[in-house]
Amino acid sequence: MTDVGFALSSELHGPAELVEQAVRAEAAGFDFVALSDHFHPWIPAQGESPFAWTVLGGVAAATEAVEVGTGVTAPIQRYHPAILAQATATAADMLDGRFYFGVGTGERLNEHVVGDHWPPSTVRREMLREAVQVIRALWRGDEITHHGRHYTVENAKLFTLPEEPPPVYVSAYGPKAATLAGDIGDGFYTVGPQESALERYREVGGEGPAYAQMTISYAETAEEAVRSAHERWPNVGLPGELSSELATPVHFRQASQQVSESDIAEGSTITDPDPGTHVENVESFAEAGFDHVVVHQIGADLDGFFDTYEDEVLPAVE
Repeated sequence: MTDVGFALSSELHGPAELVEQAVRAEAAGFDFVALSDHFHPWIPAQGESPFAWTVLGGVAAATEAVEVGTGVTAPIQRYHPAILAQATATAADMLDGRFYFGVGTGERLNEHVVGDHWPPSTVRREMLREAVQVIRALWRGDEITHHGRHYTVENAKLFTLPEEPPPVYVSAYGPKAATLAGDIGDGFYTVGPQESALERYREVGGEGPAYAQMTISYAETAEEAVRSAHERWPNVGLPGELSSELATPVHFRQASQQVSESDIAEGSTITDPDPGTHVENVESFAEAGFDHVVVHQIGADLDGFFDTYEDEVLPAVE
């Protein structure tokens, strides 16, 4: 059985819209929603970047049964882990067992805004390990004093706690991050069917659920879908480590000028409007070992997307 979720794209939509989309996703039959947690959009034209934790409060109040989480938060620089421990505990309490906490090592685009040096990936993984340790300790309800390599916490205690701590799902693309996910996480989170990373997660003992984000641009025609994706999300075509290293939305816009519509059409973004294609792709993720598929609609036609998924895609997914 594959759970299918909807990506709440905070780079493209304002806070009220995101809450409305969560309500609509629940009504359409999606099993969960995943909210991106960014300080900036990827490119200026995307135009939005509301504070994730305020939006989550709205989603908690407006929905009834759908699972809700972050996809994903970087608890290493922009946020101190003690503050995130409080934010996540409150969200988990409001959502009453429906909240999950997705974490990762983040991008320079969002994290360096507080003025700290942007560290290399090895150090960011160390920071993520320590941050999760601090957060879990505070979730236990004890008073914590911690003097670690990267973080200091003094006499901190959470008084608002959920009945059970939420699961922590760790984002990974390569073997080192996948190993970390298996070590500190309750589950695995990635973009695209990163099969080798998932295999590594399982090899090191990771037994939790596996989430993968499937990027689509739904429109009435493939041509419209490609054009919409190119206008709204050209950064999907950027190679390598650029997404974690570029500093500003303007830098991403400049780098994305190299991405053409043909790059989008020939890439991994699904632009075929045929519902059967979408069903097949969800099932291909499941066959690769992912039991949770996050559908990220980067195209502009949300009404058509929700109608098609509610009527034709979700009922057909096994």
